[in-house]
Amino acid sequence: MAPSLYHQWDIGIHFELGSGMYQFKDDGSLNLEMFERVYNQALSIFKELFSNSDEIFLVTNVYRHKSDEVRKKRIKVYDRYIKNKDLKFHLRQESLPYVFDDEDADDYYTSRFSLKCHKQDFKYSLLIKAACNEDFPLKPKLGGSGCGSDYPDVFFINLTKNVIFFIYDDRGCEVIATNKETIYPLYIKYGDLIDEYSREEIDQRFK
Repeated sequence: MAPSLYHQWDIGIHFELGSGMYQFKDDGSLNLEMFERVYNQALSIFKELFSNSDEIFLVTNVYRHKSDEVRKKRIKVYDRYIKNKDLKFHLRQESLPYVFDDEDADDYYTSRFSLKCHKQDFKYSLLIKAACNEDFPLKPKLGGSGCGSDYPDVFFINLTKNVIFFIYDDRGCEVIATNKETIYPLYIKYGDLIDEYSREEIDQRFK
């Protein structure tokens, strides 16, 4: 599973977060009002997609240089976000090829963490904020020291509804589904957040 899911699937919606606002104020300080809007929009979309009864698969890609393989330090990617501590014993980790098609891709690999859970098992609000904070010195953050060469990517997968929710950073998120009827209500309710560059294509898809 790699980022930019919207361009890999036939059924999806690309939402723009914090539209019309800039990350910085005129004095150079962070525009926290903009980030609050981003958090609220991303959280609203998540709540629309995931109910308490839905089975969720959390998948996180951590990108590491191969020279890091000798390190034995455990990556605590979910530690601060899991409410049900027993779930930590069910956390799966695997090493996979680097997901990006870069020139030096052979020098990197992907540590993938996956966990099956329910909405009430983890602090989804904090995890969503952490995904949005990728490029800025804001907390919460994902991972921590030794977490890799690039910021981790988190995919929220709804196994019950066959939907994937991916926040790539504060600028936007993607919703992918196997059936367009599943996310049609999202298209109607949050149509004003649809990315303008993708709007015509998305409108055609849901007509």
